[in-house]
Amino acid sequence: MGALGVGIAVAGGLVAAAAAETAYFYSRTMIRQQAKMERTVKMAGTDWSQYTGFLTERKKFMMAQPHEDVYQTSFDGLKIHAAYFPPIKEDATGKKRVVICFHGYTSASLQDFTGLTGYYFPRGFAMLHPDARAHGSSEGKYIGFGCLDRKDALKWIDWVIEHCGADVEILLHGISMGGATVLMASGMELPPQVKGIISDCGFTSPKEVFTHVLKTMYHLPSFPVMQGTNLVNRKLAGYGMDECNASREVAKAKVPILFIHGEKDTFVPVWMCRKMYESCASKKKMLIVEGAAHGESYYKNTKQYEQALDEFLQEL
Repeated sequence: MGALGVGIAVAGGLVAAAAAETAYFYSRTMIRQQAKMERTVKMAGTDWSQYTGFLTERKKFMMAQPHEDVYQTSFDGLKIHAAYFPPIKEDATGKKRVVICFHGYTSASLQDFTGLTGYYFPRGFAMLHPDARAHGSSEGKYIGFGCLDRKDALKWIDWVIEHCGADVEILLHGISMGGATVLMASGMELPPQVKGIISDCGFTSPKEVFTHVLKTMYHLPSFPVMQGTNLVNRKLAGYGMDECNASREVAKAKVPILFIHGEKDTFVPVWMCRKMYESCASKKKMLIVEGAAHGESYYKNTKQYEQALDEFLQEL
């Protein structure tokens, strides 16, 4: 084989290797059946075992409240699910208030907000817990990473208004991928019933968070995996990996936003929170919780977290 033949063979081998690497990464992160919660928890690095007792009690309290399953059809024809908890007491102001809670990557509707039921229920809030597409009891093969989920969020906002009346006041509260979802939704035309948005450890875009994960956890460069993943995802799931970037969307926001992030978050780095905060055009607040890992802020310093929520709600 001549030099040209060797060069062609080497080039072909590199292309095949890149394609295999892209396919492996894509299947493990973007497709429902392959994206596993156990792997996500391990990568995030948060020690949840220390909160087992607290979470068990809150989950028991949560599930003891009346609730119902709700289903509707997404903008692209998927059957999506949520669990609705009506208020267990009247709001002190006499208002009808609902918080829509958006969970994180590979989680489900009744998991990520277990702890926060102890905040919202006693204050007279109803709670709606959607399952993101390709999660829980919602249909879908490809994960939306906020880019598609923000459109589903509009459907859930409409459901709350129809179910509770036009005088309802709505909060959007998201954690991790859910945090990205509510921030990406902030740049859309939201109904006037949406009064505030809370993002806990949200990321800027799938591209930026995956680039970070590839570098810090897999010790791999983003090229060519991200370029390949972007092409594949556009064809299969219908969106690009940086098509919707929360730092760009909040620059169009009109609703007040509270940004929360753990200072020790290695999964979604805190610089993303600061970047989005700086870009935000609406009224804004930011809380960085010292020593908190990914999704841990509420549990690491419950008093500080709840105080930030109290102040945010009072200003609304």
